[in-house]
Amino acid sequence: MTFDENINEEKLAEAALAILSLTAHKEFGGVRAWKGMDWDLLGLLHKKGWIGDPVGKQKSVILSDEGEKLAAQFLEKHFGK
Repeated sequence: MTFDENINEEKLAEAALAILSLTAHKEFGGVRAWKGMDWDLLGLLHKKGWIGDPVGKQKSVILSDEGEKLAAQFLEKHFGK
């Protein structure tokens, strides 16, 4: 999927990380989240260093330390009351 040129990829990435964090859980010494999103969007988050490589058989991805912190900030920023 190529993102439409009228879409702000930075805002999209922030919102995606925030939504991804809603399924986050601690597992094997890290924070993982279910990867039920578009592959290109997951690739964008990986390129930013916010999640581990989404390619593989696992049904979840690991959030980087930065990704975990930013996810909480973006959740509040975009969806907080």
